[in-house]
Amino acid sequence: MRLQTALIPLLRGLRSKFVLLTLGVLLAQAGLTGAVVAQDSVALNQSVKQKADAAVTPLLETLKTYVGIESGSRDLEGLAKLGDVIAAELKDLGMQVEIIPTKALDSHPQLKGATLGSIIYARKMGTGKKKILLIAHRDTVYSKGMGVKQPFRIDGNRAYGLGIADDKNGVALIVHTVRLLKEIGFNDYEELAVAINGDEEIGSPGSSAFLIEKGGFYDAVLSYEGGGYEKNMVRLATSSIAIVEMKVEGKASHAGARPEAGRNAIYELSHQILKTRNFGDPELGLKINWTVIQGGGTRNVIPASASAIADVRSLFNKDMDKMEADLRAAITEKLIPDTKIDLSFFRSRPAFEATPASRVIAKRAVEIFNEIGQPLEVAEVATGGGTDAALAGLKPKGGVLESFGLRGYGAHSNDDEYVFIDSIAPRLYLSTRMVMDLGRGLVQW
Repeated sequence: MRLQTALIPLLRGLRSKFVLLTLGVLLAQAGLTGAVVAQDSVALNQSVKQKADAAVTPLLETLKTYVGIESGSRDLEGLAKLGDVIAAELKDLGMQVEIIPTKALDSHPQLKGATLGSIIYARKMGTGKKKILLIAHRDTVYSKGMGVKQPFRIDGNRAYGLGIADDKNGVALIVHTVRLLKEIGFNDYEELAVAINGDEEIGSPGSSAFLIEKGGFYDAVLSYEGGGYEKNMVRLATSSIAIVEMKVEGKASHAGARPEAGRNAIYELSHQILKTRNFGDPELGLKINWTVIQGGGTRNVIPASASAIADVRSLFNKDMDKMEADLRAAITEKLIPDTKIDLSFFRSRPAFEATPASRVIAKRAVEIFNEIGQPLEVAEVATGGGTDAALAGLKPKGGVLESFGLRGYGAHSNDDEYVFIDSIAPRLYLSTRMVMDLGRGLVQW
């Protein structure tokens, strides 16, 4: 035991791989390797905990910077400005950074080839076994100018700000995870990568192909959407999302003199909306909500055109096929003859469905959180929201897990969006430790 006691401090302070390897051989010969490694691992975890505790104020400063830069999904100037800040931070942490431009597909029902926010893609090679990708988004749902109404501020245990809960806290956690790993000198992963996109709030139409591809390349993907409200959680499921657009073409006529000669497109559209509003199956989480409608243009003219958009959600990807089939069957039965109905069904985001690998990663996350006396709930049923974890998890190489961000409230709220400050240190510890265990290949599936 005297040899073991003498070598432990030396082992902790050494950085030379050659010397570490030599000491490992000597300790193995003395039958001490396992005990030393175990004690050294405990010391390393304690260091992570101490540094996570100390990072609360710096992370809040990072959030203040991010919140101060408005970055709505269609605010290309703001997205670029915030992207430059994030890219510079990751470069300073030793990562190779690439800015990838994106645009929507020409077939997108609303955006039709529009230029979108870029992807900040950063990579750092290590000496370990597994490749890990951390993802979050920097775009928000807010229009430019709304930041004045919801600036960054701290009130007790809450940090408020536009987009802070969705998802600027996730970006900040990723950056500080990379920073903490650098501070402790940890690079025992094959590759650590970060992807921050700028179009998540509009369905990731420009970044979806990238995320699907990278999900099939990395051994594990951790997504940093919010980590719960009253309880800490990670998620194994999010909803599938589709956009339905229905267009009705009728015939114009004078609303006073000859209304019967027209074909009222608003009447036909209304008929179809009322007929289909209850389509789906609540038990399967399959539901449709008509949310946007347009029609007509002049008070005294029978409207010749009308259109509506619906939001469709489902827990399972296969159920979207049933919804589309039912809608297409419904429009064959019309209220008004001689009208024409066109329906498009655009799958915006797949469902995130649990896999065995994802369940194993979730189990390890619970164990890590328990190390610091914190309970962690694993949500296995989607609650209606869709995230980029679903894209990374569509054709995954390994495991994907969602909701590594801070606990918070008020996503998409104009004046009441916040995160809980006391969740910063525990969630940063969880994030860092997950990268460490995954990188070393300690999580097997």
